[in-house]
Amino acid sequence: MADLQQRYASALMNTFGPPKLVLTRGEGAHVWDADGGEYVDLLGGIAVNALGHADPRLVGAVTGQLQMLGHVSNFFATEPQIELAEKLLELLGTPGKVFFANSGTEANEAALKLTRRTGRTHLVAAEGSFHGRTMGALAITHKPAYREPFEPLPGQVDFVPYDDADALAGAVTDETAAIVLEPVQGEAGVLVPDSGYLAAARRIADEHGALLWLDEVQTGVGRTGAWFAHQRADVEPVVPDVVTLAKGLAGGIPVGACLAAGPAADLLQPGNHGTTFGGNPVAAAAALAVIAAIEDDGLLGRATELGEHFRQGLATDPRVLDVRAAGLLVGLDLAEPKAADVLAAAQQAGFIVNNPTPERIRLAPPLVLTDEDADSFLAAWPGILDTAWKESA
Repeated sequence: MADLQQRYASALMNTFGPPKLVLTRGEGAHVWDADGGEYVDLLGGIAVNALGHADPRLVGAVTGQLQMLGHVSNFFATEPQIELAEKLLELLGTPGKVFFANSGTEANEAALKLTRRTGRTHLVAAEGSFHGRTMGALAITHKPAYREPFEPLPGQVDFVPYDDADALAGAVTDETAAIVLEPVQGEAGVLVPDSGYLAAARRIADEHGALLWLDEVQTGVGRTGAWFAHQRADVEPVVPDVVTLAKGLAGGIPVGACLAAGPAADLLQPGNHGTTFGGNPVAAAAALAVIAAIEDDGLLGRATELGEHFRQGLATDPRVLDVRAAGLLVGLDLAEPKAADVLAAAQQAGFIVNNPTPERIRLAPPLVLTDEDADSFLAAWPGILDTAWKESA
């Protein structure tokens, strides 16, 4: 593995830092590295691998479609593309239209251009937000370390504290094109807002003729126990104008989607936006297979059940101050800023987790994670914390 890591450093731009592992294969929620080491994948490609690794339904859908028709550009339509758009609108539960892209960032770029077609340029986003790394998506991403090297960024964006409806009301004006929010903030460490926060945002947007844009790139497609996080049973009902998706939508095949409802669905017209690969039939077939598997296997309920199991199990150690779970998107606060040490200790113990901030750990495992794998992690958890605390003592 050391040789591959050295080759990586010589051939790839250093945008991600040294890779923690070189992975060679996966099955279900397990992956293996180049030295033969086995790990339970509790990150799932950052909430991407909804069906885990090498799921035969996803493999069959992709290879079967590729044998028939792989790419035709958007000068032409394909049935999988049309079927996927119809299915996503069905799951959203409101009439609308879809623009397909290749990633969450691209889906958000499409949504950003859509907001410009309102004739307004002002946007209101949340502190702690993450919407992508391209110049447009970065403009609505809050983290200064991401933004500052590339300023000035496009647009006029105001950031307000997350889960603060009063702050939101104070920032939105009659010049605001859209409010853009994550229903659960993932990169900030899985922050779950008050049940009425999104509904309050809807009311504020309506008062000023603005759009409500929900970034469900990380939270959509069953991750939180509902098709969309804003549809969760414990959330006050809300109907957004724009929803962006990616990550888990095709289980690892690159795809993004910008869904727009009502009048917003017709804001982008011919020539306003485009993509070469977006909505290609292979990606669409993959997404349809993922959605069908989630439906067939009852994975929405499973995500809710297993997320609660993690929440309760991880909270028993006094070195954990708080655990938040929205389905199988789980975040916890450590008593000390030892998240990097916890990640290393977990990897040493055979588990892949994520440290989005110095004091927070995030889990986003495949929705097909077994009880045995979940329980093995919970059993190992006290020892992982012991090692982390010892290493940084």
